[in-house]
Amino acid sequence: MKKHYRKENDCLNCGAELQGRFCHVCGQENLQIKENFGHMMNHAISDYFHFDHHFFNTLKPLVLNPGKLTNEYMAGKRVRYLHPVKMYIFISLVYFLLLFQSGFEPVKINTTNDKAVTKKSIEATNKSLDSVAKNPYIPALAKAAILKAKKNNAIALKKADTAADDVFLDKKTKKHHYSFFGDADNKDTTYQQYLASQQKLADNKKDGFFMRRIRKREFDLNASDKDVKSGITEGIKHNTPKMMFLLLPIFALILKIVFWKNKKYYVEHLIYSFHLHCFLFLFLAIIILLKMPIPATGWETVRGCVDLFAFLVIVWYIYTSLRVVYHRTPGRTITKMIGITFSYLTVFGIAMMLLVILVALFD
Repeated sequence: MKKHYRKENDCLNCGAELQGRFCHVCGQENLQIKENFGHMMNHAISDYFHFDHHFFNTLKPLVLNPGKLTNEYMAGKRVRYLHPVKMYIFISLVYFLLLFQSGFEPVKINTTNDKAVTKKSIEATNKSLDSVAKNPYIPALAKAAILKAKKNNAIALKKADTAADDVFLDKKTKKHHYSFFGDADNKDTTYQQYLASQQKLADNKKDGFFMRRIRKREFDLNASDKDVKSGITEGIKHNTPKMMFLLLPIFALILKIVFWKNKKYYVEHLIYSFHLHCFLFLFLAIIILLKMPIPATGWETVRGCVDLFAFLVIVWYIYTSLRVVYHRTPGRTITKMIGITFSYLTVFGIAMMLLVILVALFD
C-alpha cells in the first residue's frame, strides 16, 4: 500500500528541517498525520516485518559465521542487524519457554520420607530372612549367609535411625514438616514459640539474623497447605532467565580478564557475550524440538547421539567464534577456552546455588 508523505519539510516530532522522507535528527518518517484504517494497519505490519527482516538478517551470520556478527557490529555495520539485547531477550524467551515446557526440572527436590521407606524395606527383608532361617533343612552355608545379611541390615537400620531427615511426619497432625536442617526433635511448633525459646538462651547461643530467617521460612512452610516442592521448582524456573541475564556481564568480565592483551573495551566483550548466548539458546531450542518426538525410553541411544551432536557443535562454535573475535592461535584459543569454561561454570554453579537458597527462603 502506498504511503502518503507530507509536503512540508519540517519534522513534526523535533522540528528539524528535513532533507528527505526521514528526519536526520530523530529518525521519524514524514508521514501524513491523518490516515485511514488501511494506512494505519499497513504501517503497523511494516514495522513488524521490519523487525522480522532485521532478525533474519542477523540469524545468518550468527549461525553460519561464528564471530562475524560481533566483528561487524563493533565495526559500525549495525543498521541491517538486530540489536544484541533485543535479540537476546527474544531468543531467550523462546528457549526458556521450550525448556520448561519440555519437563526440565532445574533442581530435584526430594520431599519424601526416605528414612521411613528405607527402614520399612529393611524390616521386610529381615522378616523374609527369618522365615527362611526357620526351615530345619536349610544348609549351614545358607544359614551363615542369612546371619551375615541380617548383621548388615542391622547396621543399615542404625544408620537410617541416626540419619537427618529433610522432611519428617508429625504424628499428631499426620502432616509433613519441612526443615532445612532435619531437626525433627525441635519442640517449637510456631515461630513465636521459637522466638520465646531464643530469648531464654544466652547471647552467645542465640541464632543470628540469617538463621532466624531460615527458621521463619520453615514455620511458614509448615503452616501453609501449598505444595512446597512445586512452589520452589516454579520459583526457580521463573527466576532462572533473570539469573542468566545477570550472568552476562560477569561472563564479559571473564573474557576481559582472559583476553586482556587484546585491549578491547568491556562493551566489546559484552556484545560477544550476547551474541554467543543468543546462538546457544537458539541452537539448544532446536535440539529440544528435535528430541520432543523421540521417546524417553527405548530410544536412549538416539537421544544420546543428539546430545553428543549438540555438544560437538557448541564446542566447535565457541572455539571458532573466539578465534574470529580475538585472533589467537589454535593452541592459545583452546587453553583460554578451557579456562573460560571452568570459570563460567563455577560462577554458574554458585549463582544457581544462591538462587535455590533465595527461592527457598524468600519466594
